[in-house]
Amino acid sequence: MTAKIIMFANQKGGVGKTTTAVNMATIIAASRYKTLLIDFDPQGNSTSGVNGDKNHPGTYEWMVGSQLSSIQHTYIPDLHLISANMNLAAADVELLQKHDKEFILQKNLDKYKNFYDYIIVDCPPSLGLLTINALTASTHIIVPMQCEYYALEGISHIMQIIQRIQGGFNPNLQLLGILLTMYDRRSSLNQQIANDIRFHFQQKVFNSVIPRNVKIAEAPSHGKPIILYDVKSTGAISYMDATKELLQRVSIN
Repeated sequence: MTAKIIMFANQKGGVGKTTTAVNMATIIAASRYKTLLIDFDPQGNSTSGVNGDKNHPGTYEWMVGSQLSSIQHTYIPDLHLISANMNLAAADVELLQKHDKEFILQKNLDKYKNFYDYIIVDCPPSLGLLTINALTASTHIIVPMQCEYYALEGISHIMQIIQRIQGGFNPNLQLLGILLTMYDRRSSLNQQIANDIRFHFQQKVFNSVIPRNVKIAEAPSHGKPIILYDVKSTGAISYMDATKELLQRVSIN
């Protein structure tokens, strides 16, 4: 089986993108799939979320070509990590010197596609060369989206970007879905925006919704995904439901 490469991207920050990537990667691994989590964000929050070592050679070394073997084992069975730290912020500039700058991640992943079942890429909240590399290399994209007005403005932009990538660099890229995050069912605005998104994008919106949840917010400070921090919490159950839906969507796409 060739790995499904799923990137999590939204050019707007603070939408739960990294939290979603870490938790879904962990749940996929817990489902006995060999999983590789690639931290493509210089902030390194995915690395912290699984208690990874930011000093270990990671995505920066991987992308600039000084070291290809950068994989860490995590304390989570079947979940491996390519870490990130602030050095990665320089990669966008350094990649400009390379003639194949949009395809470096794709080439690096070629040797791992037959080893892993799923490769999860947590992208930075910007459209630089790192995100373009992820768009070029991925088979699927998930867009985590907070239920607020400004998120509506950003979603149309990222849809345009996906269409451009499909028309050029990666015609096989598929939008796996939009995942609503930080949802507060008591908020009429949240309900209205969720309804608007479902009206416009219909089946492309996950049925599962990630709520605002204290346990989800607490888990990263302990270096743990939510299912290891509090598996019975509302947040853990929501992420397990969303991951089950992700696996179902991948199987029919």
